[in-house]
Amino acid sequence: MPNSRTRARRGAGSGAGAAGRDELVSRSLQSAEHCMRAQDFGTAYAHYLLVLSLAPELKDDVKETFQYTLFRWAEELDALNRTQDLLGCYEQALELFPDDEVICNSMGEHLFRMGFRDEAAGYFHKAVKLNPDFSDAKENFYRVANWLVERWHFIMLNDTKRNTIYNAAIQKAVCLGSKSVLDIGAGTGILSMFAKKAGAHSVYACELSKTMYELACDVVAANQMEAGIKLLHMKSLDVEIPKHIPERVSLVVTETVDAGLFGEGIVESLIHAWEHLLLQPKTGGENGNCEKFGKVIPASAVIFGMAVECAQIRRHHRVGVKDIAGICLPTNVKFQSPAYSSVDNEETIEPYTTEKMSRVPGGYLALTECFEIMTVDFNNLEELKGLATKKPGKIGVPVIKEGLLDAIVVWFVLQLDDEHSLSTSPSEETCWEQAVYPVHDLADYWIKPGDHVMMEVSCQDCYLRIQGVSVFSSEHKMDVGKSFAKNKDLLSLGNEAELCSALANLQTSKPDAMEQTCVLESTEIALLNNIPYHEGFKMAMRKVLSSLTPEKPCQAMETHCQDSDMSCESGQNNSEQSASEPFYVLDVSEGFSLLPIIAGTLGQVKPYSSVEKDQHRITLDLISEANHFPKETLEFWLRHVEDESAVLQRPKSDKLCLLQSGGKIFPQYVLMFGLLVESQTLVEESSVQGTARTLGLNIAPFINQFQVPIRVFLDLPSLPCTPLSEPVELLRLDLMTPYLNTSNSEVKVHICKSGQVTAIPFWYHMYLDDEIRLDTSSEVSHWKQAAVVLDTPVQVEVGEVLVLNVQHHKSNVSITVKR
Repeated sequence: MPNSRTRARRGAGSGAGAAGRDELVSRSLQSAEHCMRAQDFGTAYAHYLLVLSLAPELKDDVKETFQYTLFRWAEELDALNRTQDLLGCYEQALELFPDDEVICNSMGEHLFRMGFRDEAAGYFHKAVKLNPDFSDAKENFYRVANWLVERWHFIMLNDTKRNTIYNAAIQKAVCLGSKSVLDIGAGTGILSMFAKKAGAHSVYACELSKTMYELACDVVAANQMEAGIKLLHMKSLDVEIPKHIPERVSLVVTETVDAGLFGEGIVESLIHAWEHLLLQPKTGGENGNCEKFGKVIPASAVIFGMAVECAQIRRHHRVGVKDIAGICLPTNVKFQSPAYSSVDNEETIEPYTTEKMSRVPGGYLALTECFEIMTVDFNNLEELKGLATKKPGKIGVPVIKEGLLDAIVVWFVLQLDDEHSLSTSPSEETCWEQAVYPVHDLADYWIKPGDHVMMEVSCQDCYLRIQGVSVFSSEHKMDVGKSFAKNKDLLSLGNEAELCSALANLQTSKPDAMEQTCVLESTEIALLNNIPYHEGFKMAMRKVLSSLTPEKPCQAMETHCQDSDMSCESGQNNSEQSASEPFYVLDVSEGFSLLPIIAGTLGQVKPYSSVEKDQHRITLDLISEANHFPKETLEFWLRHVEDESAVLQRPKSDKLCLLQSGGKIFPQYVLMFGLLVESQTLVEESSVQGTARTLGLNIAPFINQFQVPIRVFLDLPSLPCTPLSEPVELLRLDLMTPYLNTSNSEVKVHICKSGQVTAIPFWYHMYLDDEIRLDTSSEVSHWKQAAVVLDTPVQVEVGEVLVLNVQHHKSNVSITVKR
């Protein structure tokens, strides 16, 4: 507790009133100190409020103690779920100390835990503005900023082609008479401003995100259009006439389309718009001013697909190994990625993932020609309404190349009007990624020319769904034909397309009733496919076991895994310890992990797993049994986390999670490596570049407030960049002796190629011991890489030496460059 003894100062006043005030202030300070010693922080807080209201000149003297009292009292209120009281205390504190970055940051942390992320971001942002060197606030703000303003906003606003074509289509519509405009999902308001600049009389823009709404308000005002654009903080589905807008509009503009076209709810919002917000559409035989009719930009879309072989997609969505460091995966366990969508699945989950296929590591091979999946007319209400109820369409596509069928890749052409269009094809340089539907459940994924890839396509739950992917092999055509002849319902099939559709699922394996399906994140599947990772941990654990004195097999070993790191603790117990006591293994990896079972194969071990999901626990039990490792030996310690007596207790010993003398930690140390690169791609994915990209509109300074210095989830091998230096060691984190770590260091880097340094990609070598190393940049790694993107590029010449200042604070790493 900070020193809280403060003497009241004499004020400028005199007489009995001033003396009485001073006496009350002095007594209140003494009472506050007494309450703090008694840990009655609520009463102490009340006393300090009284002191500061009577003697504001004492603010500087009591600030530190007041903060401490506030934080402790807030912890108690939070534990009691007294949310309103907690927020009220912080509001009082901020009235007294409006420019206190520590109180702002703490307020943000409480709001974030309560789920108020927009409000939390505001407090974190204010704390950083008040003190740019406040590491806790910066780390909090960066974490929230990535969620509030997704990184695709920067990429989209930097897409000059996209902006130009949208602007041209809007300008054309307004010039033809569509003078009243509604922008659905306005974001920064760029489409609304295009409409206003084109001459629209009335422009309305709705945006649900509070952060983006406030951002749009600032942007519109900065571009001097606040009088002509009415911004609404709401979903378009909640917009009513005349409550929010006076009458129906003649033009709706929107870009609420994701990689799978429908994923941002464009169909639902346009159905509502046509029924409640738009004028009636112009029919083919009608003429006249467009102001009398309604229309939508984009007018329509055509969705395309292509079957591909792609090792990167495969290793993130299919477990391709049967043996992992000596652990056999049983046939009754089936792993699936979240992107898998079975025909019977009724959950509303995104049935695809996304990739920038032109930059996917290792590339891809097209196994079919590009084929059309469906078209949709956004200006046809009945067609939009029919999408959700339409039966799945069946598609058969001929195979043109031999390979492994890993995914169906999907993109679309957005027809803004009869003249302007945008394509999200992999061959186009565009801000959009492609939707990827990984293929599961085939008996054989190898396909060849002459085969047909079959699938069912539908639009359900606001998502484009591609289901029931199967293969019809030409080699089995005669046998299949015979089987069809036995089914009277199939005799009426009149063309090859219908025949191919009816043959779907012939190669789809039917799940056994006793199978356990385990849904894993794509990174968890990639981890299971990472054999060097598991072999490395197995070797490191075996070395620790073998290093124990053979004469004392009862010595305790503890293993502590944390995603990429794992600590192995070993130490001798006293001679009275029972010889039958096992080694204790604690795995606290994030997500699904086989490390406890692997450890269990190395000797007499009692492993503890930290998996939380029931299906993961069942799966681990089945794998244990299949490998003759009794499931009751494996303990799931989080199951009893509320019962302290049941958590990680070693018989007649201390809690397992305490590191014993002589213990070892996996990894023992971590080396961070990086290099200097020139990469316009990283720059454009991190901040909006001036006004030229946004066609003269002033947006960059406002959205760039939400840029973060570190770009994560990078695939460095396929990142468009030019290396300007060799890799260098940037940082060493010693986990065995963490007190030796320094929070910052300086590293000299020699320039080997002239250019502009725009970013510093980095990765890690994780040493489980001095010999066993895991590289997070290797081709088989389940980890991705990250990069620090510089605020200002640094021009360098061959032979120069730059100095990098590397700092780390908790989970945050920052790098600055100086000559």
